[in-house]
Amino acid sequence: MKINSTKSKVIAIGLVTVVVLAAAGWYLSGSNDTAKKVVDGQHRESAGHADTEHHGAKGDDKHIDSDEHADGEHHDEAKESHDDKLELSDAQVAAAGVKLENVGPARIRTAITLPGEIRFNEDKTAHVVPRLAGVVEQVAVSLGQQVKRGQLLAVVASTDLAEQRSELLAAQKRYTFARTTYEREKKLWDEKISAEQDYLQARQVMNEAEIALQNARQKLNVLGTGVGASGGLNRYEIRAPFNGMVTEKHIALGEAVAADASIFTISDLSTVWAEVIVPAKDLNLVRLGEKVQIRATAFESTASGSISYVGALLGEQTRTAKARITLPNPDMAWRPGLFVNVEVISSEVEVNVALPSEAIQSVDEKQVVFVRTDDGFMVQAVVTGRTDGRMTEIVSGLQPGSRYAATGSFVLKSELGKSGAEHAH
Repeated sequence: MKINSTKSKVIAIGLVTVVVLAAAGWYLSGSNDTAKKVVDGQHRESAGHADTEHHGAKGDDKHIDSDEHADGEHHDEAKESHDDKLELSDAQVAAAGVKLENVGPARIRTAITLPGEIRFNEDKTAHVVPRLAGVVEQVAVSLGQQVKRGQLLAVVASTDLAEQRSELLAAQKRYTFARTTYEREKKLWDEKISAEQDYLQARQVMNEAEIALQNARQKLNVLGTGVGASGGLNRYEIRAPFNGMVTEKHIALGEAVAADASIFTISDLSTVWAEVIVPAKDLNLVRLGEKVQIRATAFESTASGSISYVGALLGEQTRTAKARITLPNPDMAWRPGLFVNVEVISSEVEVNVALPSEAIQSVDEKQVVFVRTDDGFMVQAVVTGRTDGRMTEIVSGLQPGSRYAATGSFVLKSELGKSGAEHAH
């Protein structure tokens, strides 16, 4: 009995321990779940609060962007309303030097530009040579002087000329003597006093003397001089062949000159040549008789002319041909050696709407024209087409008859910039 009582106590104590441990485990497990639920709840609450704040901020941003967008549109509308108009009275327009014209048709010429140079008209340029060797006794003109045809240029003393004049004088005397003899013999033969043979011989001598006289005269005529009795047989006067300017002078007093030396160059500058270098690809556009426009590169001067010559051959090295324009030069403005640009018309077309190129301005990277309104000008954007530098075709943006600022548009552009700056402030 005693042993069984002891066993019972041990079993009871073990059962109590198990129950206590089980209760403690359940309590701990429940606490962990509760804590976990609490933590999870706090986390979800924090996340929800953050989302709320985020959405609220996003909503505020949208409101701000909307306000800024509205302000921007309002600013752009205000800017546009100010930038496309310019208020000016008639008096202000006149003071600005603006000239108004109506939009209309025009002829647009497309041209190619070729480089050229002014040269002497070689058809009216002479290189004066003495044609006889001698010593210079007198120089009557200076470089750059205008001379008339037949005017004395220089005097040369030539022994060759003296011999030819002596020959002429001798031929004249022989012919005079032979003619006198012939006339006497003819009279004697007519009177049957002398033989016919004497008459015929006298006539033959006279004919030969006449031929010698003509030959001596022809030699002097080639030299352009006569007997020269007023200054000596050796005095050779060199005279101008035509009206022109002395452009070169290679002679001095006392100088010995050769028969073929070029002592003067005289050129008639009333007309000059503009020589043009034409590439092979442009030869079909450069035709005889074609009207061209010539512009000086050194100063503002233009002239019109026509093509008088086109070379048939190309240079072996340059592969270009030469063309020539005969250019009137009444005021002597086109001087030989001056570089020019020659515009050759390649095409010509009539367009319905065209403006002077100076009337078109660039505003905000757009090409615009200032169109006249009741209270000033409106900035009208246009689309341009073909141009020849002077006139420009308007493809769209203007209607025929519209009144616009043909000159002085740059002044209007400046006023527009000032107006835009004031409204910006």
